[in-house]
Amino acid sequence: MSCFAFSCKENINNKFNTNNFEQSTKKSLPTVEKIIPGADRLQLYIPDLQGKNIGLVVNHTSRVGSHHLVDTLLSFDINIHRIFSPEHGFKGEADAGEKVENGLYKSIPVVSLYGKNRRPKREQIQDLDVVIFDIQDVGVRFYTYVSTLSYVMEEAAKHNVQVIVLDRPNPNGYYVDGPLMEKEFASFVGLHRVPVVYGMTIGEYAQMVSGEGWLGENLSLDLTVIPCKNYDHTMTYDLPIKPSPNLQNLNSILLYPSLCYFEGSNLSVGRGTSSQFQLIGHPSLSDNKYSFVPEPNEGAANPKLNGKTCFGINLTELSTQEIMSKNEIDFSYLFNFYKQMKEKDEPFFINNNFFEKLIGTQSLRSALENNVSLTDWKKSWKGDVKQFKEMRKQYLLYPDFE
Repeated sequence: MSCFAFSCKENINNKFNTNNFEQSTKKSLPTVEKIIPGADRLQLYIPDLQGKNIGLVVNHTSRVGSHHLVDTLLSFDINIHRIFSPEHGFKGEADAGEKVENGLYKSIPVVSLYGKNRRPKREQIQDLDVVIFDIQDVGVRFYTYVSTLSYVMEEAAKHNVQVIVLDRPNPNGYYVDGPLMEKEFASFVGLHRVPVVYGMTIGEYAQMVSGEGWLGENLSLDLTVIPCKNYDHTMTYDLPIKPSPNLQNLNSILLYPSLCYFEGSNLSVGRGTSSQFQLIGHPSLSDNKYSFVPEPNEGAANPKLNGKTCFGINLTELSTQEIMSKNEIDFSYLFNFYKQMKEKDEPFFINNNFFEKLIGTQSLRSALENNVSLTDWKKSWKGDVKQFKEMRKQYLLYPDFE
């Protein structure tokens, strides 16, 4: 069963003044004053948590105004039984791919879902009544928070535990693009058959995972989504807190769907600089005037091409409006740099299948290697995207961009 929270719950009476609370939240986040995330709408979910054993899937982005969700719930005497943390950890400081250990926060056990296990074990979830998921997503299939969401939902369904998703805006929620994940390349960086950019908030995505039967084993989940207020899919969202160490600002988040495939190549996308996912380069490409040198820093203890001068392009000068105006993934960077590397007789792909896992198909590598044009390659999956958009409509909570 799926249950969605709508405005009828606005009439809930509780011990705090919701109007004052929402106003104070808006004042603390002036760049997003029109949008109120689900977590900030306490009146819609606090009353349902009283007297229950609660599990939280949270990280550093799980904020209610200026306070962490954990601290906010504790102030209402909510019994937080266990905390689960995703990739990058509870504090959001671990490198990409770095194993995250278990820990404690204010005597509450913190269980890592990016260590030995990527889903809650039976003994870690069966004693809970409700699991709350509140993590800022960026709306891209290979960003692993949505995989963590899917695994948590599956385990909750197995043990009859309710899931409440506190929804947050999707900064890449204003378009849908990219090939759909093919089954043979499914992994933790892409579990389900969705496009690279799926144009849904994490709450809408949860509804789709449940509604399409992707939990498997004919499982039924008691799912509630607490929606954002004043958000729609024509907007982007300038995040008040960076969602992970290498997504420093809105432009890096908007470029992420276009540049992340280079992680499966021998080129750098700026890890080890202050402009991660806004630079592209390689030591052999000296025909390019721009250069940068990756060096160890926060979120990149050992960056690719560490200490080497890389020649390429700098995308930090692009405006947010320029990036958004395309309303699509810009695969031209990939095609152009593949051609440059081929001309220099340098290997483009890392010798594993990470490139395929990121893009979700063999067809892109094949198109590059066989000199298929970008236009022709995109035609090969546009029909799949059209079908996905039709399916997507039934799970939307907010006005769409078309």
